[in-house]
Amino acid sequence: MNYMIKINVVKTTNEETKVKAFVNVVFGNSFKITNISIIENSENGELFVSMPRYRSSELGEDGQPVYKDVCNPITKEFREELYTNILTTYEKTIKDNVAVMTIGETDKVVEPKYSVRMHPLDKEGSNVKAVGQIYIEDSFIINNINVIEGKKGLFVTMPSYKTKKVDEEGKAVYQDICYPVTKDFRDKLFASILDGYAAERDKATIELEKDQETELPFKGKDESKEETKDEEKTDKAQEEKTPTKKGKKK
Repeated sequence: MNYMIKINVVKTTNEETKVKAFVNVVFGNSFKITNISIIENSENGELFVSMPRYRSSELGEDGQPVYKDVCNPITKEFREELYTNILTTYEKTIKDNVAVMTIGETDKVVEPKYSVRMHPLDKEGSNVKAVGQIYIEDSFIINNINVIEGKKGLFVTMPSYKTKKVDEEGKAVYQDICYPVTKDFRDKLFASILDGYAAERDKATIELEKDQETELPFKGKDESKEETKDEEKTDKAQEEKTPTKKGKKK
């Protein structure tokens, strides 16, 4: 896989700060991952890589919120490769002031191979129509991809975090954590996401219609006639069994 690593060392005199650097990774000069951290273990002083995370609605056994990765390697081999290269780049930055490492042919734009998986939502009153994931080279996953219905139609949003800034209307400004770097790749990727949502939505609609047909079978004319004949036979048999009352003689 082609990617580039860039290290931004945290410059502070606070010894209690365990975040030593922030890291950006760019796949094929086309898709960027930010907010990766290099953290020092407070117990043994060893460094480790922490991927960007978000606070989920789930609670752990201790009652505290559960945090999940926004994105992360999904194979052991690539996780070990990526984390090793990140820590090696950090060490070179501290020692030789070399803040960038390139892996593969990153001197030119080499768009990464990717696939998308979308999950339509049917929540009344919500403008979020689907959530999904992007898989890069079957080795790295990006979660929290959303399809939103806006005033001008459907659009795609990438995972983001709330900054301290506000816009002209006083609303909070959000910054994307993972996003396409080039316009061509963005257009291609977002089109794939919307197409994936449409395909899954249509698939879900077809399956729902099939389920409804199974639950409510249609009765044809022949079936209705047979039922009518059966009812007439039952009524006639009942009349024959019922004795006729005779009137009294004067």
